[in-house]
Amino acid sequence: MRICFISRRYFPAVSGMSVYARNLTHALADRGHEVVMISQYREDPTGVEIYGGGPPPNEPWMEVHGLRSVGEELGAENPPADFERDLREMADLAVKLHAEKPFDVVHAQYAYPTGLAALEVSRRLGIPNVVSIQGGDGHWVGGCCTTHQRAMDAVLNHAMGLAIGCDSFRAEVVENHGTDPNRFTIVPGATNVDQFTPQQEKHSDLAAAVAEIGQLGEPVRLLYHGRVDKRKGSLDFIYCGARLLKEGRNVEMIVSGIGPDFVETRELAEELGVIDKTHFPGEAAYDEAHLRYHDGDIFLSPTYAEGFSNTILEAMASGLPIVSTKTVGVVDCLRDGENGLLVEPGDLDALTAATRRLLDDETLRTKLARAAYQEVQEKYSWPVVGEQIEGLYERLQGQKVDTSWTKIIQANEVVEDADLSCRFRTQPHLL
Repeated sequence: MRICFISRRYFPAVSGMSVYARNLTHALADRGHEVVMISQYREDPTGVEIYGGGPPPNEPWMEVHGLRSVGEELGAENPPADFERDLREMADLAVKLHAEKPFDVVHAQYAYPTGLAALEVSRRLGIPNVVSIQGGDGHWVGGCCTTHQRAMDAVLNHAMGLAIGCDSFRAEVVENHGTDPNRFTIVPGATNVDQFTPQQEKHSDLAAAVAEIGQLGEPVRLLYHGRVDKRKGSLDFIYCGARLLKEGRNVEMIVSGIGPDFVETRELAEELGVIDKTHFPGEAAYDEAHLRYHDGDIFLSPTYAEGFSNTILEAMASGLPIVSTKTVGVVDCLRDGENGLLVEPGDLDALTAATRRLLDDETLRTKLARAAYQEVQEKYSWPVVGEQIEGLYERLQGQKVDTSWTKIIQANEVVEDADLSCRFRTQPHLL
């Protein structure tokens, strides 16, 4: 098949969306499909500071087209953000590329604005569409304003295929939007188990590294890796580490990544007097991300919501014991006391106590880390996920395209007609 994949973010922007897009397109190419990516990117100072920015790189396994999201950038520089402009440009480019060589399916990552663009491409070209529902799609988008509520209604009820990462996230989307749960196909997240492995630099081979899973360094290094965002628990991570240091624990903290709350997270470490015990190495290129996990001994993800957590899967594959939260997108891959420790989101006492347990109990720490490592090898590899997505494409071939979504919202609407009370019009990085 020739696949048009419309991505909300891609490298050099650092995010779970970029990781998902890279690995999925690679898995599809490995299965013999021709993939053409259209990816949004930002070059404004705000966008670059939060995500990293610039045009996406050429990739050997697919054709890549970057579209600067000028309309989105307006939200940071001269509000309101013009998502409508970006949506039209994505659809127009896909139609142009189809004229040069036809596509068999269009697949969008995120419901808005990329998913709505995919529906428009499908309407204009008569090809099937698939939308992967991720992150903010289920947590926030649609409850923010009437425009985005209509957009989510169109995508969730009229996309031909809806892929979502786990049962708990599907339940949240159903609760927020009233969507028929049977419309979703569960396609779990995955990670590159060849890249993300237990640390091998100090061992003769992978088997020797696996045998050392659960061992701690001196001092013990607590790792937060990913988007530095209070919604992902970056502030709670600092509070937890500060409490353990106050108890006299020999720990250090690593906050790896960039994001909207990077400055606030660093300022909190300074305010609590633990900045000398906290390292901020910044963003890591994806090809080097596995080395960040090798810098840690215990992985903390005090997140408040996920679609499906790439970083947790990467930590599992890296052999790290994990403390996270009983929240959407986490409880589907981690089970408290079996392959990780889970606490209620925002409960700092419980987060600190769980981390303390892993510091003190080598038997528990090793058991959890080994169970997580084994599970990610068996369930969460990209070849398995690529096959599932391929099956979804095949089931949609020959089906009539649903265009009735145009009664809800039009792809040619302009920003002047939008509900500008939406918080994403002035803070588009939260979308």
